[in-house]
Amino acid sequence: MNGLSEIVDALEVKLEKLAQKLEQLQAENQGLENEVSRSALALSRQSEEIALLKQQNESLRMANSLLGSDDNKRETKLKINSLIREIDYCIAQLSD
Repeated sequence: MNGLSEIVDALEVKLEKLAQKLEQLQAENQGLENEVSRSALALSRQSEEIALLKQQNESLRMANSLLGSDDNKRETKLKINSLIREIDYCIAQLSD
């Protein structure tokens, strides 16, 4: 019977260690889930910021081309021609 008692004691010790390990892993898992949530939120914010910066960049490029920058002369001429066509169309509509 002494051997059976030792086996039961050993099993109890192993079960306690296993329960402690389970609690530790659950806490670690919760921490990792929180980190994933924070990372997803940060990624979302960064994506919004990137979209806004792209829009601002496009606006600045358009303004720069309208101001006649040497780098964008062709774009400037095309934009001016496009605006002239729009104005001519509006004038034609008003004349009718």
